[in-house]
Amino acid sequence: VQLQASGGGLVQAGGSLRLSCAGSGSIFSINVMGWYRQAPGKQRELVATITSGGVTNYADSVKGRFTISRDNAKNTVYLQMNSLKPEDTAVYYCNADISRPNGKGGNYWGKGTQVTVSS
Repeated sequence: VQLQASGGGLVQAGGSLRLSCAGSGSIFSINVMGWYRQAPGKQRELVATITSGGVTNYADSVKGRFTISRDNAKNTVYLQMNSLKPEDTAVYYCNADISRPNGKGGNYWGKGTQVTVSS
């Protein structure tokens, strides 16, 4: 099982980016999917999560600016980031609780994607 994230880049303050993260491999179902971020010198922090039923949760710092969504048929989670601020600069990681056909599963992390917001 792999999670492959894409969509990071360099953007000016006030701009937008859309991150995507697709799960691949032996997947039976995915419960919660989410995005976390880690800025230099700081701990990894929650950005947003979404359940398979579409219930979302956001960090206070991104509420009203970021939107998380998912396509269950494609095992993919998205993060639309608008009104970006320099403090949003970080490596963004996707995360998912995955069940496999063999009954096993677990919590998986994708490789990060860099988001840099210039002032």
